[in-house]
Amino acid sequence: MKPLNKQTATKAERPERIIQFGEGNFLRAFVDWIIYNMNEKTDFNSSVVVVQPIDKGMVDMLNAQDCLYHVNLQGLDKGETVNSLTKIDVISRALNPYSQNAEFMKLAEQPEMRFVISNTTEAGIAFDPTCKLDDAPASSYPGKLTQLLYHRYKTFNGDMSKGLIIFPCELIFLNGHKLKECIEQYIELWQLGEDFKKWFEEACGVYATLVDRIVPGFPRKDIATIKEKLQYDDNMVVQAEIFHLWVIEAPKEIATEFPADKAGLNVLFVPSEAPYHERKVCLLNGPHTVLSPVAYLSGINIVREACQHPVVGKYIDKVMFHELMETLNLPKDELQQFAKDVLDRFNNPFVDHQVTSIMLNSFPKFETRDLPGLKTYLQRKGELPKGLVLGLAAIITYYKGGKREDGAEIVPNDAPEIMQLLKDLWATGCTRKVAEGVLAEKSIWNEDLNTIPGLTDMVKGFLDSIQEKGMLETVKTIL
Repeated sequence: MKPLNKQTATKAERPERIIQFGEGNFLRAFVDWIIYNMNEKTDFNSSVVVVQPIDKGMVDMLNAQDCLYHVNLQGLDKGETVNSLTKIDVISRALNPYSQNAEFMKLAEQPEMRFVISNTTEAGIAFDPTCKLDDAPASSYPGKLTQLLYHRYKTFNGDMSKGLIIFPCELIFLNGHKLKECIEQYIELWQLGEDFKKWFEEACGVYATLVDRIVPGFPRKDIATIKEKLQYDDNMVVQAEIFHLWVIEAPKEIATEFPADKAGLNVLFVPSEAPYHERKVCLLNGPHTVLSPVAYLSGINIVREACQHPVVGKYIDKVMFHELMETLNLPKDELQQFAKDVLDRFNNPFVDHQVTSIMLNSFPKFETRDLPGLKTYLQRKGELPKGLVLGLAAIITYYKGGKREDGAEIVPNDAPEIMQLLKDLWATGCTRKVAEGVLAEKSIWNEDLNTIPGLTDMVKGFLDSIQEKGMLETVKTIL
């Protein structure tokens, strides 16, 4: 078996046009895979310089393989099972700015640099007032980026054609707005002047994005088989699902510079990412939140098995296509396609997604993912969505503990205050008190949900039914 490097495998030489903050699994299986496809299928012709955003990371491992690695895509594509391996060759080199600060700052001097892409975790886009302009480097990601931009501005004497296009991929709603705000705070803190501020605002663009692809990461259990198949000793293999979506809130001229759509990729340039954020939360996260307790109490442990179950599968279909979808404002055919893709993802034969892993913090999840849909459905249809309300009753029942339908012990796990609240309410032995007590809890909902017409009665009715008939029989009553 050969080591994986430039001597043993082909690697194209391309101009360095992208600076990428982050070397983790997600960026390598999502952004770098997208850039690989753009290079293969369009004239994008660009390579990526990876910058390690924190002191400890994986750039040494990447450089040991000359930044070559394979992406293993697994899942269902239009009902067909796919398990592919692709060698990604887009990263030219990887830098640690903590030990290679001069090289890091020199990236700003390369005239053909055009894009900055990042995924520094949700905590990465934060303003740290202790950062200084002469730190080598600044500890925060926005601080490092401001240092780089300022050096570029000075190198090219404020040339307006040398601005950078910046796509943050951190999982924060309106991530671009937040990053831009942090950079502006550093411009002020470090007193970098009005001219630089004007150059940043007019020559550069910081665009909000929404990213979506499940990336399990390094395939520990399959790695021996994968290496055998590749005949390369690749220690940076990254596994991901087939589905990918990148929504970028940017004008159309940015799409001409970053022609991902021309490569047949699911990359959308849109005036606002908000409806797509809402669609993902509503049609992917929303069903997850209610299917998990319903499936679990029915004796099902894996998301895929829940989708394929003759009763719970119909319940999931009802919640997605007949309740939550009715509350969104995008074109119907677009929503239906997205929902079908979501079901393919839930049915991925390679991922054993435990329903219990989704159930932590179920009440706050229901509040952000399902409650808005419940209210909109009631407003539009004049009745409550039974599937969503049953999901809420299932969450409440899960916190009671006891045994589920297959006799297995239910061991709820959550924040101590939630556990105590439910323990105290169930100790009353009265389902009305349980329903009213949960719905009235302002620390969860920021309001009293007992004021929603009919909700208390419906939750109580489902709680009674689950106690008397069991979960599956209760589900059948609403199908």
